[in-house]
Amino acid sequence: MIDHVTLNVGEYAAAKEFFSRSLAPLGYNVVKDFPEWKAVGLGQGGKPDFWLAEKQPVGNQHVAVAAPSRAAVDAFYQAALAAGAKDNGAPGIRADYHPAYYAAFVFDADGNNIEAVTHKPE
Repeated sequence: MIDHVTLNVGEYAAAKEFFSRSLAPLGYNVVKDFPEWKAVGLGQGGKPDFWLAEKQPVGNQHVAVAAPSRAAVDAFYQAALAAGAKDNGAPGIRADYHPAYYAAFVFDADGNNIEAVTHKPE
């Protein structure tokens, strides 16, 4: 089981704002913030498991965040677009993966592919 991941971003403050807004519908919020290090940890229930650090962005990274429902995937997608993301796949079934794979994909400002996904049939 993965404990946490870190995504390198080009601008700490912009990424913090973007991911705070985009991941809020999935129950994520800022748990730890280290502005002096330009790093922030987001998570659920007080545990930061998704970290952002201002470093040379690698770009083209893919992070999938579990969503509790299809409605949450839809809300993530709308929140991410409103926060400035670029569409990389509207919410919908990805039957090539499996019949209940419901996901949405966006690109963040650094070109990373951010996905919200649920595997629950609804």
